[in-house]
Amino acid sequence: MDLISFFVIAVGSMLVTGLIVLLLRKPQNTSNHQVELIGRLAQMAEANAAQQAQISERLQAQERALSKTLEDRLTALSKRVNDNLQESSTKTGETMIKLQERLAVIDAAQQNITELSSQVVGLQDILSNKQARGAFGEIQLQDIVRSALPPSSFEFQFTLQNSRRADCLIHLPNPPGAIVIDAKFPLESYRALLKAKDELGRTVASRQFILDVGKHINDIADRYIIPGETAESALMFLPSEAVYAELHANFTKTVELSYSKKVWIVSPTTLMATLNTVRAILKDAKMQEQASLIQTEVMKMLKDLVRLDQRVDNLEKHFGQAEKDLKEIRTSTEKVSKSGERITELEFGENTSNGNNLGQKKTDGITLIDQAHK
Repeated sequence: MDLISFFVIAVGSMLVTGLIVLLLRKPQNTSNHQVELIGRLAQMAEANAAQQAQISERLQAQERALSKTLEDRLTALSKRVNDNLQESSTKTGETMIKLQERLAVIDAAQQNITELSSQVVGLQDILSNKQARGAFGEIQLQDIVRSALPPSSFEFQFTLQNSRRADCLIHLPNPPGAIVIDAKFPLESYRALLKAKDELGRTVASRQFILDVGKHINDIADRYIIPGETAESALMFLPSEAVYAELHANFTKTVELSYSKKVWIVSPTTLMATLNTVRAILKDAKMQEQASLIQTEVMKMLKDLVRLDQRVDNLEKHFGQAEKDLKEIRTSTEKVSKSGERITELEFGENTSNGNNLGQKKTDGITLIDQAHK
């Protein structure tokens, strides 16, 4: 509203000023009415000038107030922006720290993955070589046997009478006798079986797998089952649960062949269970070997028990005799005490008439003492 009033007053002032100028430019023969009109216009011009001054001051005050308000708002906005920037900077720094920590973890995990991949590549290299694969199976066999049986019950790389060297020989009492464990790993045929894409390829791979496993079974039966030296059976160790599961799931005839040859096929898990049974058999055999010694010790213990019983009886007799002696001592003590009481009850007189009585009482006292001693 102030701006509109200022505009209206400014326009009025311009009109008044224009009228005054027009009137001043007219000839001097103006009438009184015109003079009065000019005077009023001059008053109006002065009033408009005063109002313009007031409006100018008011506008300046409003301008100062508006400037201060804008300055305060700009200061608050600047502070808010600075706070937000500082907060964002702090959060960004924390996020960067967390990001660095996560990158460090990812870097460590990447190193572990790299090491693991190198180990997997090394394992693949081992499994691709037959000799290295055989050594891998033997090492796994040795670890399982060492963890399950006492050291005196097995031998590794034991040479039999037929000059065949067994991967492991477990010493068991007869029957059944020593049992041979031989590690076999038919990996090529098993991989070919897994990679077969059609029925024909699977059939070919299955035949080769059956031939490989059957050859291992026959070799173990011919080399490591020796009458009079080993047991009537042997163990074929497959260091892979997957191969063992595939064999028992889809090749039952091959498993039946192993039964007929008395070659028992075991995996790491079933071998551990078998060795636990073997350990129980060894413990029972050890106890049987020590049975005679245990019986001898038990007989000695029984004799010692009889001797102890006799000595307890003798001690009981001694205690009974001591108790009897104590009773007799107590009886004698009571008799002596009673005799002393009788003596203290005797009376002694001064006259002669009483002398006889005194002698008589003394005689009675001596008699009582003699009787007490008796």
